[in-house]
Amino acid sequence: MSDVTWGALAATDLREVRRRAAVVHDVVGAEPVAVPGAQRLAWNDRAGQSTVWYFTEDGRALLLTFDHESDLNLYAEEDFALQESFFEGVPESLVALLRDRPENYESLNLTDPETERTIHYAGGVFWYDGSRWHVADGVAEHCRQEGLDLFRESGFDYCLKVYRFGQSFDPETFVALRDERGRYKDEEEKEADLTRLRDVFARHD
Repeated sequence: MSDVTWGALAATDLREVRRRAAVVHDVVGAEPVAVPGAQRLAWNDRAGQSTVWYFTEDGRALLLTFDHESDLNLYAEEDFALQESFFEGVPESLVALLRDRPENYESLNLTDPETERTIHYAGGVFWYDGSRWHVADGVAEHCRQEGLDLFRESGFDYCLKVYRFGQSFDPETFVALRDERGRYKDEEEKEADLTRLRDVFARHD
């Protein structure tokens, strides 16, 4: 499934990726976080998994995924050096978006015990250079050395599922999926949610 998700992300124009990220950010009520030089958008499931996007003014992007039950969860290990190594291969101008920033719900910090500098945690690290997506060399190498499945351990499929890359993405689809999961107690509640979602989507058309 990860190959399908990765392929769908790669085939989606960055403007559409950004639109979907903005819609999902609003739908889940993620906290707005100002980052100089980039727009930050996020998703979380309120259970320890999260997705964070950074879209820069020059057309690049940084994507972080996190699964709190994964072997790539270094926050529990407090291993700053290893976490920083995950970002090897990513331009420093993108990594700088994560350095010495305040914590937020989706992004906690690991701290260098010697310098007290901080960096946001991430299990999966992916970046867009203006024309195509890449897996960060550092996390890819770590997974090779440890025999880990990068996409599975980073929660890539789960964390990107809500964005429905390569699939329909509209208010009606959201409501249908929620209805299948028993989200609504009656038709009135369902219609109210559809109206709310249509308003959210309209803000990002």
